[in-house]
Amino acid sequence: MSALFLSPPSFDGFDGGAGARYQARREVTSYWYPTWLAQPAALVPGSRLLDCPPHHIGVEQCLRIARDYDHVIINTSTPSLKNDCKVAEAIKAQKPATTIGFVGAHAMVLPTETLKASPAIDWVGRKEFDFTCQEVAEGRALSSIAGLSYKDANGRIQHNPERELIADMDRLPWVADVYKRDLEIEKYFIGYLLHPYISMYTGRGCPAQCSFCLWPQTIGGHKYRVRSPQNVADEMAYMKRLFPQVREFFFDDDTFTANLPRAREIARKLGPLGVHWSCNSRANLDYDTIQSFKDNGLRLFLVGYESGNDDILTRIKKGVTTDEMRRFTKACHQAGVVIHGTFILGLPVETRETIEQTIRFAQELDVFSLQVSLAAPYPGTELYEQARLNGWFVKKDKTDLVESDGLQQSTLEYPGLSKEEIFESVERFYHRYYLRPKPILRIIRTMLEDKDVCVRRLREGYEFFKSMAQRRSDLEAAKAAA
Repeated sequence: MSALFLSPPSFDGFDGGAGARYQARREVTSYWYPTWLAQPAALVPGSRLLDCPPHHIGVEQCLRIARDYDHVIINTSTPSLKNDCKVAEAIKAQKPATTIGFVGAHAMVLPTETLKASPAIDWVGRKEFDFTCQEVAEGRALSSIAGLSYKDANGRIQHNPERELIADMDRLPWVADVYKRDLEIEKYFIGYLLHPYISMYTGRGCPAQCSFCLWPQTIGGHKYRVRSPQNVADEMAYMKRLFPQVREFFFDDDTFTANLPRAREIARKLGPLGVHWSCNSRANLDYDTIQSFKDNGLRLFLVGYESGNDDILTRIKKGVTTDEMRRFTKACHQAGVVIHGTFILGLPVETRETIEQTIRFAQELDVFSLQVSLAAPYPGTELYEQARLNGWFVKKDKTDLVESDGLQQSTLEYPGLSKEEIFESVERFYHRYYLRPKPILRIIRTMLEDKDVCVRRLREGYEFFKSMAQRRSDLEAAKAAA
């Protein structure tokens, strides 16, 4: 029986892919690979992965494609659930016999609520859903499949026993062939990665305890379960042959450097391939490790700094201090490794003073590029529970995380700091960071060195200022409605 793995049409520019840490529209066009859907698709012969947003596939075309499949498995998220339900209902209306399942962190945390969200949803997958999806596509009875919640013949919701997390990650097939078959890789952009890029996972789970981070607290778990270094190196060599146009490979593991001996071994195996690679890392590596990665092809670290205030870092269980971050960043500068830093405003308990402290801290670090997000209390995270217990939520609907246009909104506020002030501080952060001589000169230098980069940076600049204008418009509309 055939299966369509679907990331549905959504807001214009909405990055709802399973690799996205925060499902939302970005300040510039950005799309992560739908690796969490590609993985089960690789287990199902005759399947197709349809990632609508980056391929600009609208509802009509999506429905035409879905008509040919007996099973449709939709990756959903808290911000996109209502939209995804509408797509599911349209699929069901044109072909009532279609079995529709929802997967993703939201479905895992709230299986009953997700099943009740639409009569079109037949089942949801909990935790890791790779083999759950495979067994559904094989036509097994829903009642027999571990890790699955479903509606029985009488419409009652049933919850099957949990499925064990995958211990041997080498059991999973490579995603390379699914990418080649179903995706146009040139459609995927991330501002700080070379284009075209490919992202993949070498492991799942993260030992860190960050209170806001979605995936370790829901699907992946806090144990870092990994593929063998040889398995990773073999797929990388295969991808290099399959995608000769790719300029960079990104390891999207929550913390690729969590197991340093393994990370070092992978790096040694990648060196002879002559590829550029980048990864997520905590800001706690020493110079020798960073340099060894650099010598074996590392180009960039994606680093979650989050805040420049140590009290906030302690509250969110970041496990790294600002002094450690400074040492790490200095070592990266010395080794010539590029950093894209991410910061979050609105974490507990933000104040005007801590926001100013974080902006100054970012300026001091002076990484190549950065992204500023708003705290997103997703269901299933410790941050969500803290916000619920302390009354920090702004709206009654605690799952309302994005504006009607898909841009992220501020959903929390604290005594003495309103949601409007937190929201406005994002644009102020960007302006004070980028409108300085050093960042401007860095950007100009990259534009002069590569014509394609020049065109891309001009497009990104236009999109950035357009998104900032849209943010201001959203804020004014919210103030008028208040």
